[in-house]
Amino acid sequence: MDKIQVAKNVFGGKLEICCTSPITGFFRDGSCNTSPEDYGVHTVCAVVTKEFLEYSSSCGNDLSTPLPQYNFPGLKPGDQWCLCASRWKDAQKAGFAPFVKLESTHEKTLAIVDLKVLQLYSFATGN
Repeated sequence: MDKIQVAKNVFGGKLEICCTSPITGFFRDGSCNTSPEDYGVHTVCAVVTKEFLEYSSSCGNDLSTPLPQYNFPGLKPGDQWCLCASRWKDAQKAGFAPFVKLESTHEKTLAIVDLKVLQLYSFATGN
């Protein structure tokens, strides 16, 4: 019998849902879970800001414009979204990183971003 692996967050606990409205995640199931097919490593559950959305757009990744053909409503400030860990890290270095829901951020993020850095952007502390 195969063991089913439970996805873990950056603290080693069960990965919590990031957002279902809009539906997010590599698998579009609301979770920042990942797999080897997820080359972008969409594992950071971020609460996007206007500044981050503008920064992302300036880098060629427009997350604000709806794309109905892909069932993508476009993001607005306050929306939660599974970001690529490297994109989040780039935004952090540039001073535009959004807050992060740590319990909903996949443990694979830690291969790209240090936990101490993520904790500085914890959504819990950001409120």
